[in-house]
Amino acid sequence: MQASPRAAGVEAGDWTWKVVRTFCRERFRVTLSRSSCLTSLHRLGFVVRRPKKRLLKADEAKRVAFVREDAVLRVVAHLTGAKLFFADEAHCCADADLRGKWVLRGAPALVDSTSPRYGEKASYYSAVCLETGEVEYLALDGNSCAETSVAFLAHLRARHPEPRIVIWDNSPAHSGDPLRAYLKTPELRLRLVRLPAYSPDFNADEQLWGWVREEVTANTCFGTAANVRAHVDPFFAGLAARADEVMQRCRTGLQTKADALNAVETATAILPEARHSIHADAGPTVALV
Repeated sequence: MQASPRAAGVEAGDWTWKVVRTFCRERFRVTLSRSSCLTSLHRLGFVVRRPKKRLLKADEAKRVAFVREDAVLRVVAHLTGAKLFFADEAHCCADADLRGKWVLRGAPALVDSTSPRYGEKASYYSAVCLETGEVEYLALDGNSCAETSVAFLAHLRARHPEPRIVIWDNSPAHSGDPLRAYLKTPELRLRLVRLPAYSPDFNADEQLWGWVREEVTANTCFGTAANVRAHVDPFFAGLAARADEVMQRCRTGLQTKADALNAVETATAILPEARHSIHADAGPTVALV
């Protein structure tokens, strides 16, 4: 049961009590009832959990190296007065985001839907600072691209004029000529850092969007993008009064692993270069894009 049913010779995508019964009947010529299957599974220590994807394309060596880099960046941010943000783009469809719900025993779990088209969605840029619990967001019209990424970075700069370190993924929207041109802005004081490929679990902003879907859009069909924004925008606005909860809920395994490292000596050793990369007009920052 640690592998798929197909590995055991049963043509099924997932283990259920019926698949277990089929396996026992074919392998041992024994037919078990539903209760016998479930009792045996629990006795053997099995429980049902909702799985998470294990991204096989992720480079584990690069992920391990980034844990140290994150620890260093946090120390550098503290010593230079910079704010460190995790950023990403996401969208909320107007149709219902189906989640588990409580219903009376025997009653069907149903959610009303007007079947809005897939393109009816509200898209956003967002960024979270785990050290302060601050969250910034910007509504996005259409698809994300280098120009929209520049608009968000400019929005972030207007709200936070101090030096900024922005960590985000390798999306095509996070590179290109418009972004390289923006990074030549005088006194920009911005450093962009790429996450390792296939590592969404390292991005604290992903936790923020999981929170949105849990608290705002779960099992609700809003029908139109305008209605989605009418509910998501107040949620974001209300996070200003929930900084402690933001810091707790958006923390990822990356921070836990980085906390275990002693990065002070390393950060001190690279501080002159780090200070330059944050405060320079362009410098090393351009190479990151």
